[in-house]
Amino acid sequence: MRVFVTGSVDGLGRATARTLLESGHHVVVHGRSTARLDAVQDLMDRGAEAVVGDLADLEQTRDVARHVNEIGRMDAVIHNAGVLHTPDIFRINVAAPYLLTALIDRPQRLVYLSSGMHRSGHADPSRLEAGTGNVTYSDSKLYLTALAAAVARLWPDVLSNAVDPGWVPTRMGGAGAPDDLRLGHLTQEWLATSDDPAALTSGGYWFHQTREKPHHAARDERFQNALLDHLAVVTGERLA
Repeated sequence: MRVFVTGSVDGLGRATARTLLESGHHVVVHGRSTARLDAVQDLMDRGAEAVVGDLADLEQTRDVARHVNEIGRMDAVIHNAGVLHTPDIFRINVAAPYLLTALIDRPQRLVYLSSGMHRSGHADPSRLEAGTGNVTYSDSKLYLTALAAAVARLWPDVLSNAVDPGWVPTRMGGAGAPDDLRLGHLTQEWLATSDDPAALTSGGYWFHQTREKPHHAARDERFQNALLDHLAVVTGERLA
């Protein structure tokens, strides 16, 4: 299978790309800049292809989508890229995966990296009307979880799921994070490539290959639609 993994130069993204490559899949990695690709040169030497673009910049995000489409239709896209503390948190964690979803030729499977912290997010899309300066990490992951559920509803021919990787020892999670790093990327690999009947389902929120209930707002169609409307205005693209 051909799989595109955003934010794959370190952490869970790199681990996911490496494992998929070792399993014989055609992997497309992504870095914010050409210099950042040095961290995945070993994967590229073994056949991975690469695209570059800063997901905090909507035009560069458009270029990422264009380059991915030039490589060929993906079987799966894993929206792994994310940040914890930055003024660009809404663009990187929410707007960029939305825009890539809208512009990349529709794959068979979509996986969005959420977080258990999404349950502390504010389920109030009107907060976005005043700008994104007050959006927290938890808010962004609630919006992303709602996006995954909305795509599952609107695109019944695509398997769209959200994954909580746990609190794992990556640069973002910190060296003292208590969860298992291998389990932190197993579920997204499984959802992207497995023929297990459980992996061939859509609209789920997963933690270590177990389906859980997300924040109630993530499955609220009114909340989803308000979020999609806002993202269409922000990006200039509406999901087909």
